[in-house]
Amino acid sequence: MARRQTLAAAAAALAMVALAAGCGQAGETEAAADKGELTVGVSTLGQSFPFPAAVTKGIKAEAERLGVEVIEVDAQGQAQKQSSDIQDLIGQQPDGVLLLPVDSGVAAGMADDLKRAGIPTVAVASQVGDPKSRELTDVYPGLVALATQDEYAAGRTAGELALEVLPDGGEIAVVEGTAGFAETHQRYRDFEAPAKEKGVELKVVARQPGDWLPEKAQSACQNMLAAHPGVELFYAESDDMGVGCAKAVKAAGSDAAVIGVGGSKLGIDGVESGDLYGTVCYKPEDLGARAMKVLHEQLTGAKKHDAEFVTYDTPAITKDNVGECKPQW
Repeated sequence: MARRQTLAAAAAALAMVALAAGCGQAGETEAAADKGELTVGVSTLGQSFPFPAAVTKGIKAEAERLGVEVIEVDAQGQAQKQSSDIQDLIGQQPDGVLLLPVDSGVAAGMADDLKRAGIPTVAVASQVGDPKSRELTDVYPGLVALATQDEYAAGRTAGELALEVLPDGGEIAVVEGTAGFAETHQRYRDFEAPAKEKGVELKVVARQPGDWLPEKAQSACQNMLAAHPGVELFYAESDDMGVGCAKAVKAAGSDAAVIGVGGSKLGIDGVESGDLYGTVCYKPEDLGARAMKVLHEQLTGAKKHDAEFVTYDTPAITKDNVGECKPQW
């Protein structure tokens, strides 16, 4: 709290100087931040998961560039632990928090607690609030911003890839992420839209969770192929699951194509080898850096944000343009 009070007092003094001497407050506060006067708590959903680990890497790189001290806590994929971590961070009174939610619904309570504590917060890489009742772009009240991929758009892009594989339609199966993750719902919501707009039926004959892991996805795809040998396409909601699914397809002697999401090293290697038909390119390090920058702008007064949706382009990647997606995780 003392740090924020000191920063507020300094900002007020700088504003008075700016009025008298024509100096810009933003430049002065940037200089103050470069001296390491800001501390930001980072609550990551799990450093053992490649994607949030890459997001955190981008956060730390930008923090170092800006001279911001980072206090990192790792939820290890457990919503209950993340709730405890947030309480610990509140007790340390950082100037701001970057929250990578484990469970979007549970994260709403954390965001409320941070707001009550007067700690500006940016949600990163995943929505806060129930994804089935709240639109992705409807950022949870009280947050400075939500910095993430447009998961709806990514799902639609994956659907466009599916239409390339099956222009006349056919049987498909879906490998879903873990229940409770907003992305599990969001990456499928608009997946069928491109086909429906062209009057093409992509018939979903099976859906099973792969929990974001290659091994679990491989098992899920084995089961779905055994029950539905006529499946022509698997839509895996992450590249890691897509790679696992591709192994099951090969082992079964199936000709089914596999589409992933994420632009990971595994995914891009899979596209290059032909194991995956395509993927959607995500850039987690860039996302982490952008989130830190947005929070820094808020804390220094360089730019004000209020429940802002911050995103970036996620293009489709196939063998034809695989060089355009440089893996960041």
